[in-house]
Amino acid sequence: MIVLGDSLSAAHNIPVEAGWVHLLEARLNHMEPGWTVINASISGETSLSGRNRLPDLLTQYHPRIVIIELGANDGLQGLPLTNLRDNLTTMVDAAQHAGAKVLLVGIEMPVNYGPQYRDGLRAVYADLAKEKRTGLVPFLLDGVALNPDLMQEDGLHPVAAGEPLVLNNVWPQLEPLLH
Repeated sequence: MIVLGDSLSAAHNIPVEAGWVHLLEARLNHMEPGWTVINASISGETSLSGRNRLPDLLTQYHPRIVIIELGANDGLQGLPLTNLRDNLTTMVDAAQHAGAKVLLVGIEMPVNYGPQYRDGLRAVYADLAKEKRTGLVPFLLDGVALNPDLMQEDGLHPVAAGEPLVLNNVWPQLEPLLH
């Protein structure tokens, strides 16, 4: 299994062992032995840089599942949603062509980005997941992002105490893909 994400999956400013991806690997080792989780997440990653890195990751690891958690940095930079959709589509197609199941992980933008951009971003993930028949986590930080006790001072990244909740947002959509 590969997790291709940004700082939200790379355990930004917290110990790697406290991040949701490491917690996922620990849960899998306990519940579904035999899984290896490759965390290919990089802080600052955009959908374009993830798209460019994915082919080599697929060739190197031959994953059964690819979790794509990208788009937050595209959104924070206000990049066109058509570019995000194109990049995500290319990644989903590449992963599926390589025989992997895909879980798309969406993100929400702060309210100051306006309803048109925010709704458009949501639609990119929802429409693509439906079209490509992938799993979908609509909002990675659901139940975490608006709780200041669970977020770092930057207001963008969870503290270690929030990471188990992040994993709990991913798990229900990931578990069916394991079998």
